[in-house]
Amino acid sequence: MANSLRGQVLNLYKNLLYLGREYPKGADYFRSRLKAAFLKNKDETDPEKIKQLLARGEFVMKELEALYFLRKYRALKQRYYSDES
Repeated sequence: MANSLRGQVLNLYKNLLYLGREYPKGADYFRSRLKAAFLKNKDETDPEKIKQLLARGEFVMKELEALYFLRKYRALKQRYYSDES
């Protein structure tokens, strides 16, 4: 069971690292914050606590995706619609 949780944690880290490339404050800022957050909880051994942390990480990932989609939507809206109304 611990192996599957380890794989999930690594997968979450990789996905967040990938999403952080387009972070508004910069990829280096995001990478350092992500690393600090994962290192803070590196000694956690309770499977339930790890699952809670994974759920929180999934939530952050969804929020980042929403942020990027909203930024893309706003850029397209500015490009195709004028604010003359």
